[in-house]
Amino acid sequence: MGRVTERRKVIRIRDGAISSRPDTLVTEEPLEIRLNGKPLAITMRTPGDDFALAAGFLVSEGVLAHHNDLQNIVYCAGATVDGSNTYNIVDVKTTPGLQVPDITLERNVYTTSSCGLCGKASLDAVRTTTRWPVSDTPPVRVDPALLASLPDRLRAAQRVFDRTGGLHAAALFTEDGELIDIREDVGRHNAVDKLVGRALQNGDLPLSRVILLVSGRASFELAQKAVMAGIPVLAAVSAPSSLAVDLATETGLTLVGFLRGHSMNVYAGEHRLTLEAATAAPG
Repeated sequence: MGRVTERRKVIRIRDGAISSRPDTLVTEEPLEIRLNGKPLAITMRTPGDDFALAAGFLVSEGVLAHHNDLQNIVYCAGATVDGSNTYNIVDVKTTPGLQVPDITLERNVYTTSSCGLCGKASLDAVRTTTRWPVSDTPPVRVDPALLASLPDRLRAAQRVFDRTGGLHAAALFTEDGELIDIREDVGRHNAVDKLVGRALQNGDLPLSRVILLVSGRASFELAQKAVMAGIPVLAAVSAPSSLAVDLATETGLTLVGFLRGHSMNVYAGEHRLTLEAATAAPG
């Protein structure tokens, strides 16, 4: 059902010396997601965990929230000449009687892009479709020192990245720093969808006491996916966008960026970090 990596011939130039060698690349293929038989979206992804990706995508779209909302997910026949399955089309069937929201073209566009459309329209859409508000009672409490240790643990668990250098990763950790799950993909939004989709399939939503760590920046799209899954803490090794910070502030999401070494920036939801312990340390 698709390979995660492929081999390609490259010309390598090092210090003036030229050689030919095979190189390992991450596979990138389109995945069409259908909802009850109707085409909904196409995303470029690394094959693998396709059912979880589709389920997670539909959590972020407000279609699925509970394990029993999902009847099944199947691969559809591909478009090859001989009729063989390409494993690039999945159809998600919801439980009969489930009320499915009207996913307009505008909604579909901004949820599959990295930048989003109109900020107000995007925030309003998330606010009206969220079925798992960020509500950790009592609040998750995270030591900044523990948070600072997570990127190295994420990197150590990236098996495919070691071979290709071309994948993003997303991971879920407990508030005590225990690794729950990790997914890799050519798109960081896909990696998050795979995490959330597996949680839905396992009946683990909402993810109300976990930390979501992503290997790149924190866009509005990723903040939205965290909020839709009920995740209270989103941390990124790079920068957040302004709209991601706006969404985090409005929904109560803790958003941390530039998580590198022993430093980080807290953009929203600082009440979940034990900052009093951090400020007490000598500067």
